[in-house]
Amino acid sequence: MIGLTLQRREQPLPGGQVRAVLAGAFIALLAGAVLLLLSGSNPVDVYLRMADAAFGSERAWSNTLSRAVPLGLAGLAVAVAGSMGLWNIGAEGQIIAGAIGGAWVARVLPDADGVILIPAMLIGAVIGGGLLAVIPAVLRAQLGVNEIITTLMLNEVILRVVRYLVNGIWKDPGGSGFPQAPLLPDQSALPGLFGRANIGLLIAAAVLIGFGYFASRSKWGYELRLAGSSEKTAEYAGISLRTKIMTVLTLSGAIAGLAGGIELTGSSSRLVEGVANGWGFAGIIVAALALMRPSGVALVAVFFGAVQVGGLAIQVSGVSASIANILQAMILFGALAAGVFTEYKLVRSSRSPRAAVAA
Repeated sequence: MIGLTLQRREQPLPGGQVRAVLAGAFIALLAGAVLLLLSGSNPVDVYLRMADAAFGSERAWSNTLSRAVPLGLAGLAVAVAGSMGLWNIGAEGQIIAGAIGGAWVARVLPDADGVILIPAMLIGAVIGGGLLAVIPAVLRAQLGVNEIITTLMLNEVILRVVRYLVNGIWKDPGGSGFPQAPLLPDQSALPGLFGRANIGLLIAAAVLIGFGYFASRSKWGYELRLAGSSEKTAEYAGISLRTKIMTVLTLSGAIAGLAGGIELTGSSSRLVEGVANGWGFAGIIVAALALMRPSGVALVAVFFGAVQVGGLAIQVSGVSASIANILQAMILFGALAAGVFTEYKLVRSSRSPRAAVAA
């Protein structure tokens, strides 16, 4: 009996990450085209409108890059943990915690100058996200509790905290019943660059580039990759896995918290329940497409930002914006499938009928 099996390649195909993302995008566009045809829309026209909305003008670029900022930082947060074989599923909650931390600083320093208030709010956001991540970090490092479960559960916990704040002690008395905190001080807004883009773009770029360089060139980054590839080898080399787990998960939460701080000071004018806007969960997809490599997070984030902006733009023509979500999911599945074939190849195997029955 002849069948097909997966066999690991002696050397992975060159450019595997780029190949996988491009293959995922191609598969997603084909699947999206089928859905659009079934709904009575012309796929070519829809995709051209999406591309124009995302890249066709300076304003379009500003919209795309504004969305890429939280996507990139959330993706980096997940990738930092993933580089050591850990899964931070709590970036969504850590973004909220970061926004809470930034909002608290604004309440403490309402009259501070912007040059003092904005950095203080961003530092507060970093601390907020990091503190929330400390809980799963301690449980994983000291007790071996699975970080996937704890980070995921803390999303719901911190969501209820922000609900309590905006509906309770931080509620805006003039909010007409809507659950929201009071407006932030005017001087807390990040200075703009062009269109909707603000200096949060530069901050995120600096973090992504700086961490990517540090992780690839420093001893700490080497130890991180070693611990992620083989715990026994890391222990033999004298690397403390508990310390690394604590450091990596806390740093992951701090980066996600920074995303919350930038969203609060850049796009939002006050703390609301939906401040995270799903960026944390989308960051998981970004990190997966980047193969948990910080160097690839930025490009994937810009690509996904463009898909989201384009998805919103096509609503005016009667096409559901859900097509953007479908495209994101299909890109992930297509890229993961393509990624398998950069590491493995299909080979024909021959088995006897008796062996096949026994199998």
